[in-house]
Amino acid sequence: MSAQEATLLTQARAWLRQDPDPETRDELAGLITSAGSGDEAAAADLADRFSTRLAFGTAGLRGELAAGSNRMNRVLVAQAAAGFAAYLSEKASAGTPTVVIGYDGRKNSRVFAKDSAEIFAGAGLRAILLPRLLPTPVLAFAVRHLGADAGVMVTASHNPPNDNGYKVYLGGADQGSQIVAPADAEIAAHIQQVADRGDARAIPRSEAYETAGEDIVEAYVAATAAVAPAPVGTAGLRWVYTALHGVGWETFSRIIGDAGYPAPWTVTEQRDPDPTFRTVSFPNPEEPGAMDLAFAKARTLGAELVIANDPDADRLAVGVPDETAEGGWRRLTGNEVGLLLGWRAARAATADGPAAPGTSLACSLVSSPALGAVAARYGLDFHETLTGFKWISRAPGIAFGYEEALGYLVNPETVRDKDGISAAVALLGLAAEARGRDATLVDLLEEVAAEVGHFASGQVSIRVDDVAVIGRIMAALRQDPPAGFGETAITSVEDLLTAAEGAPAGDVLRYRLADGSRVIVRPSGTEPKLKVYLDARADSGEAAHAAVAALDAAIRELLARLG
Repeated sequence: MSAQEATLLTQARAWLRQDPDPETRDELAGLITSAGSGDEAAAADLADRFSTRLAFGTAGLRGELAAGSNRMNRVLVAQAAAGFAAYLSEKASAGTPTVVIGYDGRKNSRVFAKDSAEIFAGAGLRAILLPRLLPTPVLAFAVRHLGADAGVMVTASHNPPNDNGYKVYLGGADQGSQIVAPADAEIAAHIQQVADRGDARAIPRSEAYETAGEDIVEAYVAATAAVAPAPVGTAGLRWVYTALHGVGWETFSRIIGDAGYPAPWTVTEQRDPDPTFRTVSFPNPEEPGAMDLAFAKARTLGAELVIANDPDADRLAVGVPDETAEGGWRRLTGNEVGLLLGWRAARAATADGPAAPGTSLACSLVSSPALGAVAARYGLDFHETLTGFKWISRAPGIAFGYEEALGYLVNPETVRDKDGISAAVALLGLAAEARGRDATLVDLLEEVAAEVGHFASGQVSIRVDDVAVIGRIMAALRQDPPAGFGETAITSVEDLLTAAEGAPAGDVLRYRLADGSRVIVRPSGTEPKLKVYLDARADSGEAAHAAVAALDAAIRELLARLG
């Protein structure tokens, strides 16, 4: 046995001694026995689990459920809760910090939330556990509504079924937004100090935490129903809703009733929480096939619209009839929905005259530049940020923000995060308004294009088994930059790893092309994917889509060579 293997076995046994979960204890004990007997596969598994730790990424922690420091489990969550509690206590200027904890319907979500509440209470904090499994936006709302110092949501959002996560929010000056630097690194340092002590069982706990009442949920329902009360033209609206086995339906159904919208047909197989996500291969409405059951129901019943939330309901997907699409239905892209909702926000901000100074629209730098054109058309400020709502939500004067990955912020005064439920209500308002004059959402997109020009977007997404492949591709692009994509020359390249002071900085390459198109390459912040974003603007929709199609082919050819 090598020294490295012996060290891994020592680490694994130390972890085993502090693990309170019988399932992961048994799993790890078997793995230790196999690795100690010379099983190479078991040794490799241990190395993957213990050679590093899950780190704070786009939104706290997220990973596969299993034993080990590089997995999501009760030991890691206990360390995270204790470290976060220490950070909050250190930052508190006066009084006792308050933390709100929420959880969704994934495996171990309630267990992790209850562990966190006990540890926060044991550290002397005021801990408030939400009353039951609820959407992530309810937790984001509760942080502001209660004037809390922080919030934790146990969810892996749209990740694979065997993942879970730990999303962290800060109150006060952060207004209930997700954590950003330097808080993420400071929290991680406190977590590491707890981990270095090596005894999660010794972390103080208390059952003196509070359980929030239903009034929190009722307040969220009232605030969200007010986003877009049903307009004239709503009666008779035929639509289908799916929660993708997540937690969205119970809360959303109350909101649409209060807002005055007709009840949808639901995809019953996907309506209620199910941690196995049994009807989809991947519980993300962006993924092929995820909305097939909803589209099938819409075809059968003659619906006008399909609305889907992801499992924790912080994202929104929208489907519309399309005779040219396979099956007669297609999902609007995140950029199309973002354009519609941004146009809605711009019109609202200027309904009574010029908008208040500083009022802005915001999106991530990989989202369509069309939103910037809308902002210019209506005299609003515009901000491009790094990917992730922890950045978008902090845009000065924000009236609306979005990212192309189906995330939308439509009510910044109450929720400073993406919210798939309030976005769905706003979208229903647009659909009903259009219906009142015999128009559709697709017609609205044409109306926006008539105002700001025709934009088209695309994405090439490469999923890998080994994340090192992504690093090699990014390095190759930096070392030997392409001169063009297909027949179109590159006119400028921006490497955001070396961004100028004050500009967004990250592992992102942005190419601007001679025809005005744009290509952006970056690793995903939450999944083992390399993402390439394609954007074009032209005099017609057909020309813009043709430009994106040409870019798509060129990018795939390039990545095939580099990969």
